[in-house]
Amino acid sequence: MSRPTDADPSVVLVGGHESSNGADLHPLLAQLPGAHVTAPGRALSSTVSRVLSAPGQASVVVLPITFGRNPTMVADAAKTLSWLAPQSPGRLALAEDFGTLDHLTAWLRAATVAVRRRAPDAAVVIAAESANPFDDAELHRIAHLVRTHGAGNEVEAAAGTEPHELLVTLRRLRLLGFPEAVVVPAGFQRSSAVPFGKGDFAGAEFYGPLLSEQAVLRVIRDRVADAAHRLSHGDDGINAGLAADHGHGYAHSHAFDASGFGDTEGAGHTHPHTHSHGDGRGVAHTHNHSGAGHDHPEAASGSHPDMSLIHTQ
Repeated sequence: MSRPTDADPSVVLVGGHESSNGADLHPLLAQLPGAHVTAPGRALSSTVSRVLSAPGQASVVVLPITFGRNPTMVADAAKTLSWLAPQSPGRLALAEDFGTLDHLTAWLRAATVAVRRRAPDAAVVIAAESANPFDDAELHRIAHLVRTHGAGNEVEAAAGTEPHELLVTLRRLRLLGFPEAVVVPAGFQRSSAVPFGKGDFAGAEFYGPLLSEQAVLRVIRDRVADAAHRLSHGDDGINAGLAADHGHGYAHSHAFDASGFGDTEGAGHTHPHTHSHGDGRGVAHTHNHSGAGHDHPEAASGSHPDMSLIHTQ
């Protein structure tokens, strides 16, 4: 990759629990001249402020490195940028997430196929750092999809990558009759400190990175280029990012609201949502939701997720 010019945006990769708060991303910097890696929160604010203040720096694109299992990190990053953007109008953008849950599911299915080919009797353990109950639940949901639509091998989820956490899952698999297992990371982990193949971990091995380094770099460059293009047309992506965790967790449940033990008669309530239409104008819409459950028509009629990641080798 050629060295960026002053007219090119600087890239800031922000990582949460899917990349050990960015630690798994540092090896990429050798192929991304001028890029930065940071955790969310104050570290992101400090990094972006420092880069924006560099002499001759035109713009900064912040890319959330997530497969969709950490929407609160995206929303927090957007909030941080919303505070900084007024100080540097037209120079700061939030890119679309690195990937989606569909991408993650597809890559994990591909991994189970690869495991089946080289070790037909081995179980697959889809592992990720333990985060919070909602993101961990998403890991188990994805593992179920991979198991159901996979290659026929046993698939388990492990919310935890420490030796003692993985050992619990491996021992359970042995009791079920699976003495061999391959641990596949559901994120950006590129190696493991677990002593696979030895002692308690005999019969287990680490799959390796879910995506090759070149695949990751191609997606990063695509996301940054798209964000820079939208910024040139007045869309900084920050408003969309602020709503990234909408409906994530307990906060959006209305089964037991203030009116009593659930509203089975369909009494409605409203939420205002601001949607960007690509020209920098935020347009507010109010949606009515029934107490017995609700949906978002705009989500159903919107564009399908970008599936370019699935075809990246």
